[in-house]
Amino acid sequence: MLALVLGTILAVGALVFVLYPLFAGAERVARRAPLSPAQAASAAEQEAVAALREIEFDRVTGKLSDADYDELHARDTARALDAMRGDGTPAGVDDPVEAAVRAYRARQRSCGTCGPRPEADALYCSTCGHYLPGVCAACGSDVTEAAAAFCTECGQQLAA
Repeated sequence: MLALVLGTILAVGALVFVLYPLFAGAERVARRAPLSPAQAASAAEQEAVAALREIEFDRVTGKLSDADYDELHARDTARALDAMRGDGTPAGVDDPVEAAVRAYRARQRSCGTCGPRPEADALYCSTCGHYLPGVCAACGSDVTEAAAAFCTECGQQLAA
């Protein structure tokens, strides 16, 4: 008899626990702390990427025509890029930080094969050995040979 009463009490307790959200109201149960700006940006980024995946899946399965896919892909790609930028700046507007990075890279020596070089005073690329200015100062011809010490056109010494 004790086991029956104890089992009934446990069953009623479990039933109350499961049905509580239905009777208590969603506003009391589902109270959550507001999202921080970083969490909100991450959520927006995840939603935009999920939308891109969804339209890609719909195109592959034949649910979207190519014209509809192109339109939705362009819209959702722009939305994803805006979300990834994180500052609310539209993709077409130049960011001051990006402008500063571009100006810094323009001042650095760059190898045609390896890209910008960290050495400010380098004459040759430390990775592949190409002459960094890329043209002979005397005749203006392109220097494409790796580790060239002299210009192949005029014979001028390229570096000391």
